[in-house]
Formats: sequence, structure tokens, C-alpha cells
Amino acid sequence: QVQLVESGGGLVQAGGSLRLSCAASGGTFSSYAMGWFRQAPGKEREFVAGINWSGGGIYYADSIKGRFTIARDNAKNTVALQMNSLKPEDTAVYYCAARRRQVSLTPSDYNYWGQGTQVTVSS
Repeated sequence: QVQLVESGGGLVQAGGSLRLSCAASGGTFSSYAMGWFRQAPGKEREFVAGINWSGGGIYYADSIKGRFTIARDNAKNTVALQMNSLKPEDTAVYYCAARRRQVSLTPSDYNYWGQGTQVTVSS
């Protein structure tokens, strides 16, 4: 069983940066594709970024492309989301997720989820 714990959320001014981190335990981290999703109040959960086992396959939502960067460190069992040039519309709870096989854009394809971390971007 895989456990995921997100950290790094907080309040930031528009144009600022945050770095989210997801720590994994209970499984072979390098065998899982990892994804970041977010959910704003009243909205459906949406894909933000994903990275495959080796780090060679990386995917970003159009809304954040060029501003966010996903990276994984298999030696540390972590995946990070570096968020730059943040906008108020980035405000959401951000979730880390894991699945075997390749990255998917669909939340229901992921088997394991963290508890979420709040990101609030002020205007």
C-alpha cells in the first residue's frame, strides 16, 4: 500500500512562487507514474502535471505550461511541483497521486492519493 503526503502549500502573492513536495512510502516509488492534480471550490479535480517512472515522460496542463515544473527524485521517493508566476486562478487544493503504468490525465486512473495541500494566490 502506498502512502502519499503533500507539503509546501501556502499563501503567495500573484507572480510569486511555491514549491510543492510529495513524499511516498509503502511501495516501490520508481515503478509508479506520479501526477499532480488540483481542485478549486465548486470545481472538478483537474490534471496539472505528471511524470513517468524514469522522468523521461513529462506532461503539463495547458493552463500552467511554461510556469510549473514537475520533477521526481527516486532516491528520495519524492516528486516536486515548482510553481512560478502564480496567478489567482491557480488557487486550489493540490493533490499528489500515483499509479502503475504511464501518466494519465484522468483522476480515476490513479490508485493512491495524498491528503492535499492548499495553495492560495492573492491578487
